[in-house]
Amino acid sequence: MFGSLDASHFSGSVPFYDNEFEEILSKICVCYQLMKVDKVVLENDENKIRDLLLLNYLKNNEIRRKVDLLQWHFEREVQEDHSIGRTDIKVISPNTFEKQEAYYILECKRLDNTNIIGTSGLNAKYIENGINRFITKYYSSYYRVNGMIGFVVEDLKIDENVKNINTLLTTSFSSIVTRQEITKDSFINDFEYHYSSVHTDKDNNELKIYHLMFNLSGNIEP
Repeated sequence: MFGSLDASHFSGSVPFYDNEFEEILSKICVCYQLMKVDKVVLENDENKIRDLLLLNYLKNNEIRRKVDLLQWHFEREVQEDHSIGRTDIKVISPNTFEKQEAYYILECKRLDNTNIIGTSGLNAKYIENGINRFITKYYSSYYRVNGMIGFVVEDLKIDENVKNINTLLTTSFSSIVTRQEITKDSFINDFEYHYSSVHTDKDNNELKIYHLMFNLSGNIEP
């Protein structure tokens, strides 16, 4: 089973921090694929979905060994030392033991079909309480790269929904300076729905955000 979900092949001549984070994201996608294979049943609750992914897969010793995640450690709901944010998932690497600020952050958000181009829907919250938290430095970005995971909890066309998020970015959230809108990426084999965007934070420094869209609509309990 693990052989068919190999995340070891990712591409791109990018700086080390991008390269390392892309490897981490690739292996998180393997864990998502395992969730699908296992046909897990999920409540329609962001924290509970995150916790199942984290506790049953990213912190599962057997899976960590087989997916080759042993060099990274994942923690949930961690208060940052030098900002006010509490991260959904903090990714600790070997570098963190030398420099405490040297970690990655993953923010998790649900996405559904309700009010997809309105300012009160989950697409808007994906921006306001996700992307914007990196832009405003509510979350830190030591490596200038971080990530978001969209938990798709209702049946929707993911690529089309990403276009809706981009539209909201340019119309309703114009205060966020976007140098590259959320654009399909290609560093993960056999997983279509991964993207990246580039923004300018409040100190006018460039920031890259990776976006993984996990279709869990068939796993949500009635």
